Amino acid sequence: MAKLRYFPSPHFLKGSRMATAADSLNKSTNPGKGMVVAAEGEAARVGRDLLNAGGNAVDAAVGVGFALAVTFPAAGNLGGGGFLVGSIGRENSSNESVALDFRETAPLAASETMYSDAHDRGLKEASLTGHLASGVPGSVAGLLHALEKWGSLPREQVLAPAIRLAREGFVMTDRTHRMLNSSRTRERMLLYRASADLFYPGGQTVAAGTQFKQPELANTLENIAKNGRAGFYEGEVADHLLTEMKRGGGLIRSKDLEDYQPIEREPIRFKTESGYAITMPPPSSGGVCLAQISRLLRDYKIKNSEVGSARHLHLLAEAMRRSFADRNQFLGDPDFVDCQVDRLLAEEYLDQLASSIDPLKATPSSTLISDQKAPKESEQTTHYSVVDRHGNGVAVTTTLNGSFGSKVLVPGAGFLLNNEMDDFTARPGVPNLFGLIQGKPNAIAPGKRPLSSMSPTVCLSGGSDSIEEVLAVLGTPGGPTIITNVFQVLFAIDRLQLSPELAVGMPKMHHQCLPDRIDVEKGVPSSTRAALKDMNHRIGTRQSIGDFQLISRLYREKWVGIADPRGSGAVSAQ
Repeated sequence: MAKLRYFPSPHFLKGSRMATAADSLNKSTNPGKGMVVAAEGEAARVGRDLLNAGGNAVDAAVGVGFALAVTFPAAGNLGGGGFLVGSIGRENSSNESVALDFRETAPLAASETMYSDAHDRGLKEASLTGHLASGVPGSVAGLLHALEKWGSLPREQVLAPAIRLAREGFVMTDRTHRMLNSSRTRERMLLYRASADLFYPGGQTVAAGTQFKQPELANTLENIAKNGRAGFYEGEVADHLLTEMKRGGGLIRSKDLEDYQPIEREPIRFKTESGYAITMPPPSSGGVCLAQISRLLRDYKIKNSEVGSARHLHLLAEAMRRSFADRNQFLGDPDFVDCQVDRLLAEEYLDQLASSIDPLKATPSSTLISDQKAPKESEQTTHYSVVDRHGNGVAVTTTLNGSFGSKVLVPGAGFLLNNEMDDFTARPGVPNLFGLIQGKPNAIAPGKRPLSSMSPTVCLSGGSDSIEEVLAVLGTPGGPTIITNVFQVLFAIDRLQLSPELAVGMPKMHHQCLPDRIDVEKGVPSSTRAALKDMNHRIGTRQSIGDFQLISRLYREKWVGIADPRGSGAVSAQ
């Protein structure tokens, strides 16, 4: 393993409050056993305990996924979807790279114009709130598929901790309480009786520090533990879901549940300084964009002392701008559209894109893409990273889309439904929840999966060893900022060899082509902003970007786990 190199202080440490952010990071160092980093502490400990029980990284990842559905209801879920990327099988002397797509699908009754039609009827938030906003859930099918194919522990054992947390309760966190208590969330959650009864008993938000129990969710989890997939997509739980859909005018029917299947896809692979990375292909846009951005910046020499400088942020923005232009115009569900991935990642094409970057001046996005309206994509997702004692690594990003999804809790089953339909081109020319441009390839169609930015990523050594080593497992929530945040951390730990603490804690930036603007965190100095404006960039400010969950041993002998100080996550090591 390469020796750790030490560099001068990065540019962003000079005059930046974020320079000390790493001091508050939840950090753990581990010589070679297992580790879990997740957005919520109880769920991270579930993963650690499953590793201690002899489970592998997939067992732990599945256990964490079900636990987050209990302890982090804003984004953890049974009623949503996600992606899993892993490098697994080392306990059997193999080295398998996997990418599992358990993204939600549009119901069979969905149509391309359904939200334009709903808007004309006065239903202005139909893709965001309520029953019509929900796609067919994929999380349960995806997690069970992973466990059955790549796990080693019995299903009942893996789900037992989540069942206990739902039945016996857990301490309501300050973070979830604050999210529930926001005026927008509260107003919409109170529209639905079951949601109101669970999260606002007596009209009051569940208080932080109280024991929060979810008996209906516990029953649903027990059903899944006992009956597997059939315990969710058939029988009593499915009946509860279908009854609520009909009551509220939603589109999901029994045929949708019967037909839903997770899909194993071929990971996107791209070169890194230390080897290569594997990440998610379409319907995630993450893998294509990460590979493009990495290649577009390959020939630019960025010194460690320049990290966070105007030159560094300008080059990042120009690469991101070009990649997001392609994202809008070409990417979607590969089972419905030709995403042209081979062309988008071809060396000749990327050489042309790279040559169009002016190192001193911003390129107007209008010269790259014609649509001038930017849709939005929700940032309330959750990511977790796992490594085990065998050296396997698994990255999972999962979501309800918006915070608490559609706000509809299924009565009798205790889980929230997603509002993932808003990730399609719900209404042409109108921004979605994340401000993203959505092109024709992402139009709604029955059974189709919406385009996503989720980018679970695993970095591997590129040596001649028969079994390559996992070097890092990484990811974050954040809608379109997922792609740009994952790239910045990967670039920092791999190419610049910054410490994991600095890579996660440093101020982040984001550019998604439209709107034509660099968004920066408050830690970026005013002098840097001024220099970017001199390059013709428009500047926006964000309080924070992402909630990164990183495990890395790049250029070091031990695993280091980092839970982003921007969130309230936890590292739990064996």
